[in-house]
Amino acid sequence: MNFKRLFFSLFLVLVLFQSLLSQKILIFMDLNQTDHLKAYGVAYWVLEQGIDVEWLLNYRGGSFLLDDYPSIERQCRLRGVAFVVLDGAQVSQIYATIEENNMEVVLLEKPPKIAIYAPPNFQPWDDAVTLALTYAEIPYKTLWDEEVLRGELLEYDWLHLHHEDFTGQYGRFYASFHNAPWYIEQQILFEEEARRLGFRKVSELKKAVARKIKEYVAGGGFMFAMCSATDTIDIALAAEKADIAPEVFDGDPADPDCQQKLDYSKTLVFENFILEMNPLVYEFSDIDTTPLSGIPRRGEANDYFVLFDFAAKYDPVPTMLTQDHTSVIKGFMGQTTGFHKNRVKKSVIILGEVEGTDEVKYIHGNYGKGTFTFYGGHDPEDYRHLIGDPPTELSLHKNSPGYRLILNNVLFPAAKKKERKT
Repeated sequence: MNFKRLFFSLFLVLVLFQSLLSQKILIFMDLNQTDHLKAYGVAYWVLEQGIDVEWLLNYRGGSFLLDDYPSIERQCRLRGVAFVVLDGAQVSQIYATIEENNMEVVLLEKPPKIAIYAPPNFQPWDDAVTLALTYAEIPYKTLWDEEVLRGELLEYDWLHLHHEDFTGQYGRFYASFHNAPWYIEQQILFEEEARRLGFRKVSELKKAVARKIKEYVAGGGFMFAMCSATDTIDIALAAEKADIAPEVFDGDPADPDCQQKLDYSKTLVFENFILEMNPLVYEFSDIDTTPLSGIPRRGEANDYFVLFDFAAKYDPVPTMLTQDHTSVIKGFMGQTTGFHKNRVKKSVIILGEVEGTDEVKYIHGNYGKGTFTFYGGHDPEDYRHLIGDPPTELSLHKNSPGYRLILNNVLFPAAKKKERKT
C-alpha cells in the first residue's frame, strides 16, 4: 500500500470537507433582494429547523448569513428569495468589514412563538402584521380577552396588538357607523363577552386586559402595537380608576373628573395627554397626529418619515428594529397615525420621525424584563385604509420598506448578541 498516496487522498478529502463546512449562504437585504418580506420567512424557517441564523446589522440592508444546506437553498428558490453562496474567504471578508464599520453580528437562535390579540370576528386581511406574517409564511396564533386573562400570554414570546380599542369605546366609530350592522354586531359581541367574564362593562374588561398585557411585558414579553392599539392601551392603563367612556358607549356618563384622575405613572409610553370627551369626534386623545379633518396635512406624495441611524455595536436593539434598505419610509395613516413628541416619555427611544414636525412614527422601550414597540398607522402600503377597503396584496409590495419594520420586530425575540472577540 502506498501510504503517502493514501495520506494525500485523505488530506484532500479533509480539505474539501472543511471547505464545504465553511461555505455560507448570504441572503442579502439591500436593493438587490427580489423579495425582502419572504426573506424573513426563510430566516424563521431556518430557525425552526434548529439552525442558527446570523443577522448582519447594517451590512447590505441587514442581511442574513446561514450555513449552507441544500434544503435552505431550496427554500430560497421556492420562495423567490435571492441569495449567494460564499466560500470561507468571502465570509471572513464580511466579518472583517463588519468589525471595521458601524455594523454588528447578532445571532438568532430560536423561532419566537407569536400571538395576535384579536376578537373572534377578526378579519385577517385588515391587519398589516397578520398580512405580513401570512405572506412571509411565519406561523401565529390568535387569542382574545379570555385567553389573556387566563394567563395564556406566557406561552408566547411575541404579542401583536393592532387596531384594537382598550378604552371600551368601540374604536370611536359612533358618529359614522353606530347604525351599521357590523358596529351593532361588534357591540353585542363585546358586551356579551364582558358579562360572561364577570365584568359589568366592556371598558372594565378592556382595562383588565390592558393590565394583563402590561404584566406580560414586565415578565419578559415582547409587545408590538400598531394603529389605535398604541394609544388606547396606555389610555386604559392611565384610566384604571376613572370612567372615561361617554354614555353612548356604556350606558352611563363618564366621570366628570376623569381627566384629573388619570395616572400617567401607569403608562408605558405616553404622558400628560388630554382626553377627547366628545363621542362624536373620531379621536381618543391628543396623543395622535391624525388631522381631525381626515385629510393628510402634507399630502400622500410628500408624506414620509425617517429612520434614525444607531451605533450597531453599542445599540444593537434599536439597530435591529430599524434594519431596512432605505432610511426614508413613505408615510401612511391610521386611526392613530403617529404620536406628538411632547406626549412621549423621555425614557422611550424614538426610532423614526417626520422631519420638521413634532410627529414621531416609530418608538421602542423597555418595561421590566420585556420590551414594547409602537408603530403609528394602519397599513404601510395603503395610505388611507378605510373600512371596507380591499386587502393589500403583498405580492405587489414584496420589497416594502414599511412592512420590513414589522418583520424586524417579529425576529427580534430570537436574537442574542454575539460575544465580541477581545
